[in-house]
Amino acid sequence: MSDNAAPSVIWNPSPEYIAQTNIAKFADWVKERRGIDVSTYTAMWEWSTTDLDGFWSAIWEYFEIGKPGAYDEVLASAEMPGAKWFTGAHVNLAAYILSRGNDDDVAIVTVGESGDHAELTWRELRRQVAAFAATLRRLGVQKNDVVVGYLPNIGETLVAAFATVSMGALWSGVGQDYAPQAAIDRFAQLEPKLLVTADGHWFGGKQRDQRAAVKTLRAGLPTVQNVIGVSRLGLEPGVEDCTPYAEAVAADVPFEPADLPFDHPLWILFSSGTTGLPKGMVHPHGGVVVEQAKLLGLNWDLKRTDRFMWYTSPSWVMWNCLIGGLSAGGSVVCYDGSPMAPDAASLWKVVADNKVTIFGTSPGFLAASQDQGVHPSADFDLSALRIVGSTGSPLPDRAYRYVASEVGDIPLFSMSGGTDVAGSFTNGAPNVPVWAGELSVRGLGIAMESWSDDGQPQLNKVGELVITKPMPSMPLKFWNDPDGKKYHAAYFDNFPGVWRHGDWITVTDRGSVVVHGRSDSTLNRNGVRMGSADIYAAIESMDEVAESLVIGAEEADGGYWMPLFVVLQDGYELTDELVATMKQRIREQASPRHVPDEIHAVPGIPHTRTGKKLEVPIKRLIQGTAYEEVVNPDVVDVPELMDNFRAIASTRYAEVQTRL
Repeated sequence: MSDNAAPSVIWNPSPEYIAQTNIAKFADWVKERRGIDVSTYTAMWEWSTTDLDGFWSAIWEYFEIGKPGAYDEVLASAEMPGAKWFTGAHVNLAAYILSRGNDDDVAIVTVGESGDHAELTWRELRRQVAAFAATLRRLGVQKNDVVVGYLPNIGETLVAAFATVSMGALWSGVGQDYAPQAAIDRFAQLEPKLLVTADGHWFGGKQRDQRAAVKTLRAGLPTVQNVIGVSRLGLEPGVEDCTPYAEAVAADVPFEPADLPFDHPLWILFSSGTTGLPKGMVHPHGGVVVEQAKLLGLNWDLKRTDRFMWYTSPSWVMWNCLIGGLSAGGSVVCYDGSPMAPDAASLWKVVADNKVTIFGTSPGFLAASQDQGVHPSADFDLSALRIVGSTGSPLPDRAYRYVASEVGDIPLFSMSGGTDVAGSFTNGAPNVPVWAGELSVRGLGIAMESWSDDGQPQLNKVGELVITKPMPSMPLKFWNDPDGKKYHAAYFDNFPGVWRHGDWITVTDRGSVVVHGRSDSTLNRNGVRMGSADIYAAIESMDEVAESLVIGAEEADGGYWMPLFVVLQDGYELTDELVATMKQRIREQASPRHVPDEIHAVPGIPHTRTGKKLEVPIKRLIQGTAYEEVVNPDVVDVPELMDNFRAIASTRYAEVQTRL
């Protein structure tokens, strides 16, 4: 948004709806206990970002993270990086979450693409975690050691992670969609003591035997002393020193979580590793607990009666948020398989069959559902579903309208944040309208602003996403960064003491947010900066277009080239007439400045394995950077798609050289 005109309202909560939400009950609690009126989201956000001590102590107390006042100071130091939260407090994520559910209620549902279905009650979850932790101790794992997982999204993965962190060891995991070398690039940095893995999984209608990959991974991790193996496909382990998962959880032993300080390291999450080795981000137990309690409990209205499902992989931060889905004492659904096997309707069927109440996915899946003509509420019983979530990339207008018309009169919460903070900066809220193309609110306790190049906050103008005050879930450190230089360079080089995230956003005067894309891939024509998301919103709503990618490249001769690459739906060709239609569409729905110089049809758009378009690597290719310096093929979802862009880049670079 570049002006004050509000887009259309897709969903608007009634007073009766709001009264039943967690956030309304929290506001009542704050009024009663603290004497502060935070009955509107705006008032609550302003309080939460001006009185950090008061807000986060209220989260601590309201969500029963610990006894009131069981800490010395809420925020002993507000310096970034290096803020000190809840000094003197003790928090163990596993102990907190595993205390939340009733014994006989279902905690975890695992659903496989092949049709398998398994459930764990809270009693059995606690028993298996205790037994697995005892096995880890028997195999020599101690506090501060690292355990890594090469696993699909199944209940056993959650058990392994809970057991690891319960004893003060650190967890790090990736999905089996990662090639062995990509997993080695991450795990070898950590010098792990133990590997948890599986014999394989189902994906895309096929059984994927991963034993050879596991063997390669095991050989590439010389510090690993033992392996625990899950039999997902009923195959033999294929590696030595492998304890079967069934044996690892067989014992009946007491659950004995370690007493851990608030800032004890919890897990290591990795950056995408588009260039160079992925960076490992270490988050604290306590910071993640309070952030997830706040985010899921207030913004996502998570309740004990909810069944929470997010289509994800252990490689992606949303898997870590799935863990938080248990924090209200309800249940989570782990789906193991392709979301498109055999088509987009399949995942909606999983949502319906398992009575999912909060379902999270990606813009790509919603677009595929619409393009394939899926009518979720007409085709399936979605009466239990009350919230749909999306993250991974900006959500176009048409996705909001699709959910409203084909899923139901329920909120669609788009969320943007990152692996960096194990959470989000901006999302939805159950007491605020949903506007097409916008994220409804800034997160509570998150002093997020849009800044101009000279560091001034602004409304209704495009700028850098910055965080001006600390968050509890910011990383403690980067792995193998003893002097903190990598951490500082990642976020604090541009504005000292202020977190610059690298997103290009607008904060409206209504408090909503528009994410235009990554600021390092921002288009800049004649000094006017534009977001790629505005072009995607215009072009990807066309029936002829499946997906697109735009880059703006400063060239060696002083020129600026802005091509648009499109993947066409089956049955269409990129004719001159279609090119003209596309340019007119962009001109009308974005601006004349957004119209690309050229439009090229390509067979597919490459992404990272977490679904982000490779805008910056392709831009750097166009500018003449060698392919091996631009991207690590192991992080690309379909590496062969880069071949077409390499050819285009080579031709374009040669043309520019002739003009020098």
